[in-house]
Amino acid sequence: MSQSTSVRHSSIATVNPYTNQVEREFEPLSLDALDASVDAAHEAFRTWRRVSVEERAALVGRAAGLLRERSEELAQTVTREMGKLIAHSRSEMDLSARILEYYAAEGPAQLADEPLEMDSGSAAVLNTPLGVLLGVEPWNFPVYQVVRFAAPNLVLGNTILIKHASTTPQSALAMEALFADAGAGPGVFTNLFIAPRDVGRVIENPLVRGASLTGSDRAGASVGEIAGRNIKKSVLELGGSDPFIVLDGANLERTVHAAMIGRMHNMGQSCVSAKRMIVVPEAYDRFVSSLAEQLSELEPGDPADEATTLAPLSSERAAEQLMEQVRDALEKGATAVVGGSRIDRPGAFLAPTLLTGVNPGMRAYREELFGPVAVVYRVENDDEAVALANSSDYGLGGAVFSADEGRARAVAEQLETGMVWINHPTSSEPNLPFGGIRRSGYGRELSEIGIKEFANRKLIAVTPGDARITDALG
Repeated sequence: MSQSTSVRHSSIATVNPYTNQVEREFEPLSLDALDASVDAAHEAFRTWRRVSVEERAALVGRAAGLLRERSEELAQTVTREMGKLIAHSRSEMDLSARILEYYAAEGPAQLADEPLEMDSGSAAVLNTPLGVLLGVEPWNFPVYQVVRFAAPNLVLGNTILIKHASTTPQSALAMEALFADAGAGPGVFTNLFIAPRDVGRVIENPLVRGASLTGSDRAGASVGEIAGRNIKKSVLELGGSDPFIVLDGANLERTVHAAMIGRMHNMGQSCVSAKRMIVVPEAYDRFVSSLAEQLSELEPGDPADEATTLAPLSSERAAEQLMEQVRDALEKGATAVVGGSRIDRPGAFLAPTLLTGVNPGMRAYREELFGPVAVVYRVENDDEAVALANSSDYGLGGAVFSADEGRARAVAEQLETGMVWINHPTSSEPNLPFGGIRRSGYGRELSEIGIKEFANRKLIAVTPGDARITDALG
């Protein structure tokens, strides 16, 4: 590896999207310092893996307690860095603490040896750690995403390197301090201020045993390629264009409320946002008018003000990229029932938008819309709903709404996604696996499945010393 010690500048900075003002900047690590961080994480692993699983879980439990103590401070930091409504930031802190609490309580049992039957002797699968892992995390949930990756792997005995988004550096430092204050020694959990171009260098380091990325499918393809070329495990949670299917007009007020939550939580900047509303004729007109009315009532303002209902997007660049997708749809014949433009005020604001008449020739049909833009489609029956839902290249989550749960379940089973929620927008809970298929990635986080993604599922078989040796090698 290169031994260069020069400092190279990058855009690692807090830029408040409400004001578009730079509030704080950070220097990236030199390559020597980066390599030293990997070395330190490997040295820490040699000790950390020998700490009992109960003690490792206790550290994660202490981190949960500290997160609850620091919840308001962290929520304010997240809101300042990426523009999230303060209520949504507080919700993120609660979910993150619950994930830590879940793995602190359940992790040791989930990692217990798994006995297997043998004709003679005994066998078991052991869940042992791999070593140093790299997590490449996004800006949209800068606490939850880190916790989702770190909590299970710390209990498992891996050590963690985090390359956070360059736009949320203060959140990244807060998470490093959280685990250090919970008792993680040097190298157990390390924040890396590095440019995206240096991610490959970390993955290629022989001391790094796996990588996880949450982000765009383009970034995921890059990380997956590098990991595969170096024969290392990777988990990718990428973009989504989740369908929100409405099969009837029953309880439509609740369904529209769910659509608002599913589309507008975090201002629609979530991989599992309800991005494509697919509605049958009996509910279509009422659904469109009601959703449009509720979107038009949102009021822009300071996201740290509890009275604000419309926050800015995470950055000026994000707002303009989304606006380009909307313009493309409108120029090609789509209709903006509400919105369809930027808001004339400082900050990275875009008017909540509801599009109809979107067709396959438009970017909005095939691309992920990461922000407050909903697309509503009319379909004639359940089969058309399934076909439209599955026409996307993505396959992360989905939601199906119907008074007939059996009918909803039948549709849900046909959706080509990693998750489907019935009569509830796609969500996340510590004990439920989270992840997708197709261009939404592979692997799972959370639940018992998540804690074993970066485990060595090692078989140990014991045969009595006087047993006959068989010639049955595979």
